Amino acid sequence: MWKALMVAVAGLTLSAVASAQELVEGEHYERLETPVETQVDDDKIEITEAFWFGCPHCYRLQPEVTEWYETLEDDVRVVHQPATMGGDWNTHATAFYAAKSLGIEDALHADFFHAIHEEGRSLTDTDELAEFFANYGVSEDEAREALTSFSVRSDVSSANSRMRDMQLMGVPALMVDGRYLVTPSSAGSLANMPQIADALIERVREERAESSR
Repeated sequence: MWKALMVAVAGLTLSAVASAQELVEGEHYERLETPVETQVDDDKIEITEAFWFGCPHCYRLQPEVTEWYETLEDDVRVVHQPATMGGDWNTHATAFYAAKSLGIEDALHADFFHAIHEEGRSLTDTDELAEFFANYGVSEDEAREALTSFSVRSDVSSANSRMRDMQLMGVPALMVDGRYLVTPSSAGSLANMPQIADALIERVREERAESSR
């Protein structure tokens, strides 16, 4: 009970700091020297969630970010960025973009995490992936075609380039407006990541308002 109380107090303290815009570069977040090109309209603020389906920390972060995403205002857009570090990472990135091309990514996303971390499935074999995709209204043949398509391979290649531009050595991570990077280490915990990112969104709003004057 005491531990839970301390965690709650820590969360309240961080919220107060974040709302006061008292974040410290190099302590709560990192700023990229070269901003990464965003993938949303210029009048929107991009939140990039870098993840790997096989990462237990990414899985643990999902309830936090999913709840947070529902609170974001209309000027914010979320981009899911599968990490590509070879092997199963790339296979899961392929699965992500294949699902996206088939229009089932939103329905499949949480279940894919659950299947790996709660059911012990690897989801790295094409036949296994095709069978999994078939639970979401597409045929196994359609799934196999998407998983091996040129467009999906191109998406994975682009994701790999963006990962390098983000200078990420691990996941999960949240990037705000292609410039501000929040990691579990910089935020102090997984639970703090959305709060830090939320404050950085407000900073971007203020920066844009100032530049438009």
